[in-house]
Amino acid sequence: MKKVLLAMDGAHFSAGAFEFASQLNEIAPLLLIGTFLPKMDFSPSWNEALLSGSVFEPTLEGYSDELVNENIAFFEKECVRKHIEYRVHKVAYYSSIQDLRKETRFADLLILGSEKFYENRGTETPNEYLKMALHSAECPVLLIPEHSYFPENIVLAYDGSEQATFAIKSFCNLMPELSRKNAILVYAANKENTEIPDMQLVEELVARHFANFTIHTLKGTSPKHFDTWMAGIEKPMLVCGSYSRTTLSELFKKSFATEVITGHGMPVFVAHE
Repeated sequence: MKKVLLAMDGAHFSAGAFEFASQLNEIAPLLLIGTFLPKMDFSPSWNEALLSGSVFEPTLEGYSDELVNENIAFFEKECVRKHIEYRVHKVAYYSSIQDLRKETRFADLLILGSEKFYENRGTETPNEYLKMALHSAECPVLLIPEHSYFPENIVLAYDGSEQATFAIKSFCNLMPELSRKNAILVYAANKENTEIPDMQLVEELVARHFANFTIHTLKGTSPKHFDTWMAGIEKPMLVCGSYSRTTLSELFKKSFATEVITGHGMPVFVAHE
């Protein structure tokens, strides 16, 4: 049984993220921890690399105890109805982000609603709060849009890096129940690098976990090439190596991950060491 965190700010309940967790539980029972965050602590010392020295002014607007408690009660009711073993962790004011980071240290997976997580803090998706959660998490993160689906195809973004390979191994080991799905290892080729790095080794790895496995070389590093190709895949889930500028290829770096989270409405699995 896996321990899965479902983190939500108290004012915004992510029905999409909860439903995805429920579907995972149907495949293999899990312990679901509902972590309700009333606000965030934006101390620059907590994550200077991400915030670049910026100071955020946290507020409690929209985060009344009554609303948080209503969402907790709804979470508990739905867990009972769907036969999910659960716990509730209600985080205190001014300590949210540190507590969430610590909780991920003792969890197998963190699920976040990519559209609902602190949605009132800006129109950008992912917003700064979601970016901080991605960077700080000490376990893999699964980002779920509100109008999501359960995947039929697993798209493994591979560029030959340690982080990409780590993400593939993390996904395979964490979600063996999805091994019956179709898997596609996609490599973004360019003029300098047309050959898939360590192809034999990565093929040996992925083939051990997926019965239906193919390799695809994507010609062109523009996100538009990926958009066109991905449009032909039914109900995909993307597995990314890291939410970082430096560890992924031209196609699978931060700007691309942002594009996927913003515009594609697909589940995204992110893991980094």
